[in-house]
Amino acid sequence: MPLTSADFAAIGLTLQLATLTTVLLLLIGTPIAWWLARTRSWWKGPVSAVVTLPLVLPPTVIGFYLLVTMGPHGPIGQLTQSLGLGTLPFSFAGLVVGSIIYSMPFVVQPLQNAFAAIGERPLEVAATLRASPWDSFFTVVLPLAKPGFITAAVLGFAHTIGEFGVVLMIGGNIPGKTSVVSVQIFNHVEAMEYAQAHWLAGGMLLFSFLILLALHLKGRMQPVRV
Repeated sequence: MPLTSADFAAIGLTLQLATLTTVLLLLIGTPIAWWLARTRSWWKGPVSAVVTLPLVLPPTVIGFYLLVTMGPHGPIGQLTQSLGLGTLPFSFAGLVVGSIIYSMPFVVQPLQNAFAAIGERPLEVAATLRASPWDSFFTVVLPLAKPGFITAAVLGFAHTIGEFGVVLMIGGNIPGKTSVVSVQIFNHVEAMEYAQAHWLAGGMLLFSFLILLALHLKGRMQPVRV
């Protein structure tokens, strides 16, 4: 059989991780993107730099500092231990935290661009109709920013699917618990099981191509605004 039970477990775990990470990133990234799109504060530069840092840092660097921070002697690790939650490294929860940080710019930037493209006029019109800021956001901003949300969700999901360095550093290689598809491919290559590696790697390649193709076609079909 081309794929083993461990491969299917890795695929299921990867899909679970990508889905949960994408949902949490949309919840966390939306207020950050909204603030970045509208603020004129001096803090916009530093916050933007922190959000986009995963784009330029090697994944192993991020994974290392997450490992130290969430370890038994790190501040987050001590907090989670005091709450009776244990430590996050080498657990699925640790993978989620690492994935959120590593995929953050792939969600925040499309949302920020979508919010910035809306401009002030729709919000001013909503204000003249006595809509509260919350009403304006949910009835005006969200519908207009829908393409940005779709792009952010797709990119966040796809990027989480393809993670390797961060998840290996923070989660290790525990079958059925932290071993995702990218790590499983590494395992097959190390064991010189190239047939199984081809099946998983080929699936990842096809998935990535289809995601990028869909985004490209979606961008071409966007109506031109005048």
